[in-house]
Amino acid sequence: MDLNLLDECREAERIGISGHIRPDGDCVGACLSLCMYLRKCLPQAQVKVFLEKPAEIFRELKGYDEIDSAFGEEAPFDVFFVLDCGEDRLGDALKYFQTAKKTVNIDHHITNKGCGSVNYIVPEAGATCELIYDLIDPERLDKDLAMAIYTGIIHDTGIFQYSNTTPAIMEKGARLICYGFDFPRLIQETFYQKTYVQSNIMGRALLESIRFMEGRCIVSCIDRRVMQFYDAEPSDLDGIVNQLRNISGIDCAIFMYQTDVLEYKVSLRTSERVNAAEVAAFFGGGGHARAAGCTMRGTFHDCVNNLSLHIEKQLNSV
Repeated sequence: MDLNLLDECREAERIGISGHIRPDGDCVGACLSLCMYLRKCLPQAQVKVFLEKPAEIFRELKGYDEIDSAFGEEAPFDVFFVLDCGEDRLGDALKYFQTAKKTVNIDHHITNKGCGSVNYIVPEAGATCELIYDLIDPERLDKDLAMAIYTGIIHDTGIFQYSNTTPAIMEKGARLICYGFDFPRLIQETFYQKTYVQSNIMGRALLESIRFMEGRCIVSCIDRRVMQFYDAEPSDLDGIVNQLRNISGIDCAIFMYQTDVLEYKVSLRTSERVNAAEVAAFFGGGGHARAAGCTMRGTFHDCVNNLSLHIEKQLNSV
């Protein structure tokens, strides 16, 4: 279906925007760019973004300091946007979604069936920020909007190298950098640059990784004891699973970190021989064919054994 953002918000006085827990670059960029656009086009409306506190690497995006991470009491919103996820991953923002008069879900994850009264789900898109780019009036684009949208695109395409990269999204990226923001610095500081703690914990994860299934799979896990030792946050673990996947001969990389007693957050990165989204979906998660995630319960070995059954089935079918 076609979606006209301004038509959906035409009579709205209060508009809310949120995305998934542990927001990544695409989620943050999509929420902030949509907020900027609606404020520019609908100056009479109050527009607010609700997200868990995003990583400091995104602090230069306009509107970052105005993100509400307290999730206090709010009157029902006239329109509430859910970006880059379904309602199951909204976390503390779920209450706003449930009481809103109208809900709009915009996403590009193939596992999202649509949770809004209005849904715009396009699995072919490389990023939710690409959908925002497609939905806004190009004459309203400016430097700040372009920078936020570009941030989401580069993060979800891995700087235009993942399988979701298309000629169309590269052309959009080219048009966005024409607005004059410092895109090399943006890429370096939000995608590649790591803190000392992040580098240390990545080194440990790589050092303690285990190859299995004739070397075609690799797994590493960080438990709460190690997190406490490094005084690390979940955001400090970004990039570890991608580095595991970069190892020669690996078709499926698994990275896990402990979130509770016998509970782990699992990230998968795969070659074309394994559909990560199908594996994650079996355990209640989702994502893309080459990158997906889920939450699992049990011991570390239980989780790996259960994942292995589904990964091996796909590898053997090739």
